[in-house]
Amino acid sequence: MAAATKYASRINDPVYPEAVKLFIKEEQKHGNNLGKYIDLLGEQRIRKDWGDTLFRKIRYLNTSMELWTITVTIVESAAQVFYQALHDATSCPLQKEICTDILIDEAHHIKFQNERMFMIFQQKKFYNKAISIGLYALLFFLTIHAIWFGHGKALQAGKVSKKDFIRQMYYKFFKSMQFLHAPHTDEQRAFEYKEARVLF
Repeated sequence: MAAATKYASRINDPVYPEAVKLFIKEEQKHGNNLGKYIDLLGEQRIRKDWGDTLFRKIRYLNTSMELWTITVTIVESAAQVFYQALHDATSCPLQKEICTDILIDEAHHIKFQNERMFMIFQQKKFYNKAISIGLYALLFFLTIHAIWFGHGKALQAGKVSKKDFIRQMYYKFFKSMQFLHAPHTDEQRAFEYKEARVLF
C-alpha cells in the first residue's frame, strides 16, 4: 500500500488507495478459496513459497507505483496461464469453478492495472518512455523465468510446456505494451478507469 498511498497523494486522488485495497482483498479471496479446497481434500497447505514471499515484499515495501503496477500486471498474466492449466488438468467441478472465478477476476484486474500504467506512462517524455519499455521487458523476462522455475511442474501437469508458457506470456506482455501506446481519448480513459473500479 505504500506505493498507492504515495502515488495517490502526489496526484491528489484519495480514492485510489481504496481501489487498491479492494484489489488486494479480492486476491486474498482467491487464496482463501484455494486453501479451503485443499482443506476439503485433507491435504496440507504450503506454509511458505519463495515466489509468493518475494512478490509480497515487492508489493508492500516498494514505493514506486510504476514498478508496483507493472510487476502486478506480469504476475496476474502468469496467474491466468497457471489457473487455466489447473482448470484443464482436473475433472473436479469444484476446482474448475474456483479456477474459473479466478480467471474472470484476473481479466478485470489486468485491465485495471493496464489503465493505471497508461496514465503513468503518458506522463513520460519520449526518451524516458523508450528506457522504461526496456526496463519493463527486463523485469518481464526475469519474472517469467522465476515463475517457471517455481511452478513449472504444476504448469506441465496442465499440459503447458515451457515453450507454451513463454509464448502465452509474451503475447500478454505485448498486449499490455500495445495498450500503453494506443491512442485514448479523455472520455475513453475515464470510462475504462470507472469500469475497472466498479468491477471490485
